[in-house]
Amino acid sequence: MGSSSHAHPLPTPSTPAGRDGLAAILARPQKAVVGLDFDGTLAEIVPDPEQARAHPGAVPALAALAPRVASVAVVTGRPASVAVRYGGFAGVPGLDHLVVLGHYGAERWDAVSGTVKTPAPHPGVAAARAELPGVLDAVGAWRGTWIEEKGQAVAVHTRRASDPQAAFEALRGPLAELAARHGLILEPGRMVLELRPPGMDKGVALAEYVREVKAEAVLYAGDDLGDLPAFAAVEKLRSDGVPGLLVCSGSTEVPELADRADLLVPGPPAVVEFLASLAQHL
Repeated sequence: MGSSSHAHPLPTPSTPAGRDGLAAILARPQKAVVGLDFDGTLAEIVPDPEQARAHPGAVPALAALAPRVASVAVVTGRPASVAVRYGGFAGVPGLDHLVVLGHYGAERWDAVSGTVKTPAPHPGVAAARAELPGVLDAVGAWRGTWIEEKGQAVAVHTRRASDPQAAFEALRGPLAELAARHGLILEPGRMVLELRPPGMDKGVALAEYVREVKAEAVLYAGDDLGDLPAFAAVEKLRSDGVPGLLVCSGSTEVPELADRADLLVPGPPAVVEFLASLAQHL
C-alpha cells in the first residue's frame, strides 16, 4: 500500500458513478486497469507531432502507479513503438505492468517483452497517402498543413496553417471521400484529420483489454474526440457492473468529452499530478 498519510488529496469526481469508480480503484487496486491517452493527456499538444514528448513527471508517476494496479494501458492512435519512444517507457523499473495499445489497439507493446505485435498494414493507407498531396492542393490547404506518417494510418495536421480551423473544415469533406474510396475511416481530432482502417477504436481496445485482464474497475483519461469511444466503453462497463472513472485532460477544444467526464483536470501536468497522487493512496 502507498503512504496515504503523506499523499496529496485526490480530487473528488463530480458524479456518483465517478465517485464509485474511484472508490473501487482505491479499494482493490490490484484489480484495476488505468487507461491513458498519450497526446494531450500524458504529453502536451505541440504544433509538430514529432516533437511531442511525455510530461517529465509522467514516467515517475507511472512507475509508482503501475506496480500497484493490474495494469496501466496507454491507448493511442500513434504507432506503439513511437508512443514508447516519445513516452520514454522502455526499460524503466516499475513499469512491468505497462502496455501500449498503439494504432487504436491494432498494435501492442508490453514492457515485459519490450516487443511490438503488429498486423499487416491495410492497403488503403498507402493508396490514400499517394493521393493526399493532390487532395490538399485541390482544396488550397497545402500551405501550413502537415502530413504525419503513422504506418497503419496517415494524418493531416492543420495546427500550423495560417487559419487552422478553416483548413480543418475545408479538408474534412474531401478527406472523408478519400478515406471512403479506399476502405478507410476518417477520425477527426484537435486540428488533425486521420485516415485509418475500420474495425478498431480506443473503446474496442480498452474493453477487450479490461476483459483480458479480468479487471474489476477501470479509469480512463483522454482529451480528444478519438477518446469518446473509450469513454463509451467505460460507460458500458459501468452498466455491466464494472465501476469506472472518466477523466478529461482539460481541453476547452473538446466540450463533448468534458461534458461526459467525471473529473476535469487542466492538461497533462495535472494528469501526471493526479496519477502520482493516486499511486500514493494505493
